[in-house]
Amino acid sequence: MKKYISITVVMMLMAFAWVSCSKDKPVDEDGLLITNRAECFVSNFELVGSDFQTVRTKNPVIDTVACTINVEVFYGTDLKNLWPQFFLATDAKLDPKITGKVDFSDLANPKQYAVVSGNRQVRKTYKIFITVQQ
Repeated sequence: MKKYISITVVMMLMAFAWVSCSKDKPVDEDGLLITNRAECFVSNFELVGSDFQTVRTKNPVIDTVACTINVEVFYGTDLKNLWPQFFLATDAKLDPKITGKVDFSDLANPKQYAVVSGNRQVRKTYKIFITVQQ
């Protein structure tokens, strides 16, 4: 009987050691899981003001081939205090991260954000063109 208990304990220890030594799933520098998805695109875009209300006059025009986003905002919008919100493909991430209000007041030099795929192999840089309603 002792022999069977010893064998069972040894088998359980080996199983535990095998499970604990298995390779963890890969994560990136942000702690996000790296997957095998290669898609990276912006599916929707929102731009809100300091009161967290949209400042868009109509839906944004997103061109996933040319990697551009065209947005028209209301006349009088404070372009220095806007919060962009991106809706991305599954497992994709944005670079640089948005950590606060963004200044979009330099309309001649549109802001650029890169969308990085889930496998971190594909990177597409989107330019955001803002026009002010006349």
